[in-house]
Amino acid sequence: MTALTHSTAATRHFSGTYVEARAKFLEAARARGAAIESFVNEAHRGALGEELATDVALLGAIDAKKLLLVTSGTHGPEGFCGSGTQVATLHDDDLLARLQQAGVALLLVHAVNPHGFSHLHRTNEDNIDLNRNHIDFGAPLPVNAEYTDVEPLVLPASWPPTPDDEAAVAAYIDKHGMRAFRAAVTKGQYVSPDGLFYGGTAPSWSNRTIRAILRKYAASATHIGWIDVHTGLGPYGHGEKIYPGRNTPEDLAMAHAWWGADVFAPFAGDSASADVSGPVISTAYDECPNARIAPMGLEFGTLPDNEVLTRLRADTWLRRHPEASDAQKREIRRQLRDAFYCDNDEWKGMVLGQTRVVLLQTLQGLRKA
Repeated sequence: MTALTHSTAATRHFSGTYVEARAKFLEAARARGAAIESFVNEAHRGALGEELATDVALLGAIDAKKLLLVTSGTHGPEGFCGSGTQVATLHDDDLLARLQQAGVALLLVHAVNPHGFSHLHRTNEDNIDLNRNHIDFGAPLPVNAEYTDVEPLVLPASWPPTPDDEAAVAAYIDKHGMRAFRAAVTKGQYVSPDGLFYGGTAPSWSNRTIRAILRKYAASATHIGWIDVHTGLGPYGHGEKIYPGRNTPEDLAMAHAWWGADVFAPFAGDSASADVSGPVISTAYDECPNARIAPMGLEFGTLPDNEVLTRLRADTWLRRHPEASDAQKREIRRQLRDAFYCDNDEWKGMVLGQTRVVLLQTLQGLRKA
């Protein structure tokens, strides 16, 4: 078989719109005889007027003790990648047979953030970054004091930024360092609803939905391996294994035993990701308190980090400026999509190959647990 044929077979699982991705996912799930449930966001519609939903497909027993969970679309257009990996998994006869033989159930949650997926926004319908929203809202909100200083710099009055605007950002970085600048911008903030990386002041629709899914489909599990597929950080095409779980020796040891030495933890300062408050994956600790949780954010690189951040700034600026021209709106949304999804065969093949390895590793971990 030629390389071109391999490439075409690999990339057919990916889609160009949320509508297409959802249709491919549901079709593949039905063909596998999966148990399917759709959680519809009744308050909002998609960019094409379509229904928005987080769809669930379960292969295996709903009361299985060991569960492999794969989620996509936490950050809107990152769903193009995650959906492709989920559809590919549903077409993977060998992997599904191994899961069945091991008695491990597979739960695929498609489009955690369907609004952002459809409308090409990283955030949800309320400009909430879902990986900053899963916190205890009964406690004081996390404080990111530095964000107030950097917001006027990264979200200027006009777009694109003027040379003076860029000089102000450079001056901040010269004074505080790039690591401090990126932390101030990206770790999450709870004071500016139309700002960057906003965490909200209450659980979002997606937050409530993922918790309902866990309560229904993971209630009996004693061991859960959760892979949340992301894009936008790190070297092109490389899937960094990010550990977003609890900072305990035994949990870290389990992550390294399952996935190898190349697992990086944001709290250790060696990951491409910031140490954020309230990631989606942390809900497993709340909703499945009797289970051992092995969580991973599988993060595939696209463009250079600074370019991705610039495009995120543009998208947030656009939310603040609905008066922008239609041409500028289209260009900003196109650039944001391209920041999180490399629509070429090479990148897609890298994504699918690395994801399959991680899923096999997770299966082995669950089987031995």
